[in-house]
Amino acid sequence: MRWQWKLGRFADIDVYVHATFLLLIGWVGLSYWNEARELAAIARGVGFILVLFACVVLHEYGHALTARRFGIKTRDITLYPIGGVARLERMPERPIEELWVALMGPMVNLVLAGLLLAGLVLSSGLEGLRGLSLSSRAFIPRLIVVNASLCFFNLIPAFPMDGGRVLRALLALRMDYVRATQVSASIGQGIAYLFGFVGLFANPFLLFIAFFVWIGAAQEASMAQLKHSIGGIPVARAMQTDFQSLSPRDPLSAAVGAILAGAQQDFPVVDEGRPVGVLTRDALISALSRLGQEAPVAEAMRPDPITVDSHDMIEMALLRLEESGSRILPVMHGGRLVGVVTAENITEFLMIRTAVTARHATAPPVRLP
Repeated sequence: MRWQWKLGRFADIDVYVHATFLLLIGWVGLSYWNEARELAAIARGVGFILVLFACVVLHEYGHALTARRFGIKTRDITLYPIGGVARLERMPERPIEELWVALMGPMVNLVLAGLLLAGLVLSSGLEGLRGLSLSSRAFIPRLIVVNASLCFFNLIPAFPMDGGRVLRALLALRMDYVRATQVSASIGQGIAYLFGFVGLFANPFLLFIAFFVWIGAAQEASMAQLKHSIGGIPVARAMQTDFQSLSPRDPLSAAVGAILAGAQQDFPVVDEGRPVGVLTRDALISALSRLGQEAPVAEAMRPDPITVDSHDMIEMALLRLEESGSRILPVMHGGRLVGVVTAENITEFLMIRTAVTARHATAPPVRLP
């Protein structure tokens, strides 16, 4: 179970809400009930949160639609209690593109705050500005302040906030991308440490933000290092060439026997030399309980598999593995199936490569006579 539900599809991007978002709605409703003991108060509180998260969705669309201008698709947008997440297929490769993608989310909130502020002044005059505060009971003034706060909070130079990506993009204009990521991640973790220290004495919620920022910075640095490690390496160097395939007409018992006889757990399904599907271990187990061992592989496989060419880069293979949701990709060369690649054997390849590189780096120099 994914623990999320689809709200709709807008501008060719699916929008989901995570189940934990309901906890926020429940907490807000209970807080307003305890304060006023009126259903109208609950409606006002929950209504404000829903409108606020509509602004968060627009924030994420700022990222997504800007990325689209640079040829980068967005898989989906998901709402969590702490905000929204737009899953881009990949991060922009050019620093100036990453800068624009990162900035456009906060800029959406700033524009919304500006439009609401202009509307407030036109309708109420300068007197309306007196109610601008987070504690205001007036709907529009509070929404103005929250949108402005979202803009400036997201521009804090710390991953995973937008400001961390803005900082990395600016640094990457002057230095190597990996180094820029490491510097911005270190700055972000320093800010997280500061948040945590202040949170101990002032606001415990800052401790949660500090943890969130610290982990996000560490993950971003690791991902950048991984991307650097696999850059320029073709799939042919990491793929498995000693593998077993199945026919769509084979019984599921043949897959069971292959799993029990060896280490392979996922199989390409081949018909007349062409991959027509993949059969994963999870799909096999599910089909065995529903269909029995004599059912053909064709009824359990995932048809029309995404493939990679042996000359494609490993980074492309990892991207397609994530896109397909499959554990295995057939590798083609000249129209023929020449291997398979999984996330596990890519990881093993990188571990071996790192160990060999470290061995060469520490080996004593050879002295020539």
